[in-house]
Parts: sequence; C-alpha cells; structure tokens
Amino acid sequence: MSAVTTAPRTKGARRNRRRTAPLTSTQLVYVVLGLIVVVSALLTLTKDRNFFSQGNLWTIFTAMTVLGFIAIGQTLVILAGSLDLSVPYVASLTTLVAGGIMAGSDANVIRGVLTALAVAALIGLASGLIVTLLDVHGFIATLGVGLIISGYLASNYQGSTGQAAEDLKFFGVTGLGVMPYVAIFMFVAAGLVWAALRWTRWGHHLYAVGGNRAVARMSGVRTAYPVITAHVLCAVFAALAGLTLLSRTGIGSPTIGSQGRYDLFSIAAVVLGGTLLAGGKGSIVGTIGGVAIFAVLDNVMGVMGINPFLKDFVRGLIIVLAVAVYARRSIVRRPARFGHASALGSVLKEDA
Repeated sequence: MSAVTTAPRTKGARRNRRRTAPLTSTQLVYVVLGLIVVVSALLTLTKDRNFFSQGNLWTIFTAMTVLGFIAIGQTLVILAGSLDLSVPYVASLTTLVAGGIMAGSDANVIRGVLTALAVAALIGLASGLIVTLLDVHGFIATLGVGLIISGYLASNYQGSTGQAAEDLKFFGVTGLGVMPYVAIFMFVAAGLVWAALRWTRWGHHLYAVGGNRAVARMSGVRTAYPVITAHVLCAVFAALAGLTLLSRTGIGSPTIGSQGRYDLFSIAAVVLGGTLLAGGKGSIVGTIGGVAIFAVLDNVMGVMGINPFLKDFVRGLIIVLAVAVYARRSIVRRPARFGHASALGSVLKEDA
C-alpha cells in the first residue's frame, strides 16, 4: 500500500518542482526589461509623450545599435574567459580609416568598409595572440593594445578628418517602420552569433574554454583557437559600431569611441545580460536584453530631463543589483561548466 501511494507523490513533487523552477538569467533579464518598459511608458505619459510612438521607438532602437554591436563582440571574449578594453579605440580608428578612404565618394564605400574591417580584424588578431601565446590576461593585453591605438590616434589626428559617403549616411538614417536598417543588421548579426554559439563546434569549444581551460585542454579542445577568433570577432564588431557612428556623424573622429565609454558600457551590458565575467556561461540573447535596458533607461531619463550625473547613478545601481542577483543565483544553483556533452547542453539550454 505504501509503495502505491509513494509513486504519485513522487510524480507530483516532480511536477511541482518543474512549475516552481527559477527563471534562467536570460528570462530574468527580459522580465526586468518588461517592467522597465511599463514604468517608462507611465513616466513618459506624465510628460504628455507617448513611449510607443514611432519617433520614440526609433530613438531607442537607434541608441541600441552602437552599444549592441560592441556588446555582441564583448560577449564572445567574456565567454572565452577574456576581456577587451580596446573596443572604443578600434571604433574611433574605424571612423578615421573608412572616412579617409571614402572622402565623401560613393565609389569608395566598399573599399573603405572592407579596409576598416580588415584593420580591426588585425588588431583583434594581435590581441588574441598576446592573450594565448604570451598567456597575458585579456584585461592587460587589450588595455595595452588600446593605449597603443590611443597614442597613435592622438599623435596623428588632431581633430575630425575624412568624410562618409552619402550612401553610408543614407543607410544610417533610414529604416523600416520603427527600426533603422542598421538596427535590423545588428539584430541579424546577433542571431547569427547566437546560432554559432549554440550549434557549432566552435561555439561549444568557446563555452568549454571559458568554463575551464585546463579541463577543455585535457578533453582535446584546441584552447587557443576559440579565444583568438573571439578577439578577432570582437574587434570586427567594434569596427561595425565605428561604421555606424561614421554614418551618423558623417566624419571620422579620433575620440568618438572613448567619449562614448563603450568599453565599460559594453561590459556592463554583457554582465547585465547574465553572462559571467569569469566566462563559460551566458548568451547573446541576454546581452541584447541588457543593451535594451540601457537604451530604454537612457530614453526615459532623457524625456524626464534627469541630470546626467543622476543617470550614471541609476545605471551603476542597476548593474550592481544585477551582479548581486546573479551571484546569489549562481551560488544556489550553479550548472556544470564543462564535462561531457549533456553538461554543456544543460548550460546552452539554460541560456537559450
């Protein structure tokens, strides 16, 4: 009799556990984003503005693009257990290289874009090689690379130079409905990276190396390759952000990247999106949610006329709270980082 009654209770307990399963980091990000959107819409109404108007949504999606590109690349290097602080300088250099080659001529658009992307890829390759071959932490390696680029920019460019082609500027200010074309391109790029992380061997190896490089090496993973490619892709995405800035401003600037503090904000967006700074756990979907949270907050604080210093206070408070929540969740329920296929699959499933 006891055996008969025990089975239903066990099944019922399993069902209850499934019903009360905690939200994943990615799900939590979008719950918070939804709450922020609701509060922002109500606050915007107090200023006789419509949060969901075409113009306001266009502004939000536009604000997401530059940070979004850089945060996608930053996610890759952080997943690999590294970091990239050179991204704002790569973005600035991109505006100068592409703008200088284009010189306002539509005939030079392709050459300017490809050259800028190639230069960025070489910078990312240098960073990746320093990290892997010299065994220098990404923080120090990319800080040094960033300072080298910064010194080059300060020595060779005293102000704005070059000019974007009209076709590039047109692409930067046009769109479909409430979304600029460049934002659509950013979302497509994020989708491609998400697919690569989830379904390719390279993506699985990236998670493995970030989770535990020694274990990954003993499991037969070539640990240098994922880290190097992550740094190359991060620099390329920073270059795409630079091209986006060039399309909006129309001229190259040696300080536009550092003025935007895209190195720190990209890391903050990645962490806010649920990716562990230690590497091995996180997702592009969560990162895009983190970028959207920053964009919505900046939008509503701009509408409300909030003091710029108070804006930084709000951003910092949200980052600290997010990290505190994720740290507590990881202590209570920490998935296996790397072992066999099922362990890695559980991490990927959680972050999907």
